[in-house]
Amino acid sequence: MSIPVDVDRLAETLADFGAAYLLTSREGRVKVVSVRPDLAGGVLRAAAPGRGSVANVAANPVVTLLWPPDPSARAAHPGFSLLVDGTAETDGDDVVVTPTGAVLHKPAG
Repeated sequence: MSIPVDVDRLAETLADFGAAYLLTSREGRVKVVSVRPDLAGGVLRAAAPGRGSVANVAANPVVTLLWPPDPSARAAHPGFSLLVDGTAETDGDDVVVTPTGAVLHKPAG
């Protein structure tokens, strides 16, 4: 089951989640790192995700952020993951993501 999330209302949805995973890719290889992105001015900033992630973004700006379900949170949608697709750029050691789409997702079952 998937529920679209308006990227203009992303801050409200993010209140139900903790740490995320930043997925970047280059030359057919995917890199996944744990991050705690901050949302400000319509962009998500992942502070210092590592040299590999920064290099991947420089080569391919298409990224996904994945917040898994947080069982300790009093979420509006318990058991759902949040996926945010976006276009990224580097800013020093940071990765800054402009969201292009978002969805809450829960496996069927």
